[in-house]
Amino acid sequence: MKLKIGIPKGSLQEATFRIFRKAGYQIGLNDRSYFPYIDDPELEGMLIRAQEIPRYVEEGILDAGLTGRDWIMEQGAKVVEVAELKYAKGGLRPVRWVLAVPENSKIRSSRDLEGKKIATELVNYTRDYFRKKKIRVKVEFSWGATEVKPPFLADAIVELTETGDSLRANKLKVIETLLESTTLFIANKKSWKVPGKRKKIEDLSCLFAGALLAEEKVGLKMNVSRKNLKKALSVLPALHTPTISNLTDTNWVAVEVVADEKIIRDLIPRLKEAGATGIVEYPLNKVIY
Repeated sequence: MKLKIGIPKGSLQEATFRIFRKAGYQIGLNDRSYFPYIDDPELEGMLIRAQEIPRYVEEGILDAGLTGRDWIMEQGAKVVEVAELKYAKGGLRPVRWVLAVPENSKIRSSRDLEGKKIATELVNYTRDYFRKKKIRVKVEFSWGATEVKPPFLADAIVELTETGDSLRANKLKVIETLLESTTLFIANKKSWKVPGKRKKIEDLSCLFAGALLAEEKVGLKMNVSRKNLKKALSVLPALHTPTISNLTDTNWVAVEVVADEKIIRDLIPRLKEAGATGIVEYPLNKVIY
């Protein structure tokens, strides 16, 4: 039994390939192919734009796929949301769909757009957003280069951003955020009811989540004398329970812990001051809780 899985082509492609590799799968792609090689005979990958994956999963052409919450909402796709995987093109954070206008525009909020034109790729969601606010606007589909359209081709845009750099480079300012979106692992409802396929999807979800969690963490191991152990343990983050092992020298122990990478640069000097020695930091592939 093969599981057909949609892999997002475009901005999420390389980040998704990286997650597959950290999850333990060898994955590769020839330049002109849309069918990645995956070293698992139970998986059949297909490279498709993230915008299309919800529809193909809903229709059962794909059993599962990775796509943005934004595209599921845009299409109103009826799928099983298996797991939220917080990664994007630029890192481990949500992306935003924002309402933006030229820097010198007198428009300050969505209310000022009454009767005006908005360009976006997220047409349905944007229409619903303004409909709920009871603001009459014309929303038209943008085929690309959306940032260059104001003020001549549109009064405002709704555009996807991670950092806002592209908007600033095009002299645009954000006046509202319409939606925050993360990557979701989704499944077809019928496939989810097939025991073999569901088990495979759940296994993948576990590995993907573990790989992503490992992106934010590192392992630390060190040697500590028993007389300094209490002091060294007091330095370690309270939420992480270290593993303590005996050494051949009974006056010393080995301590190992998983910690958030962002605190390591402050933690290591404090551990050294507390008497830890032989401190080793190492990367992690997966962390499963």
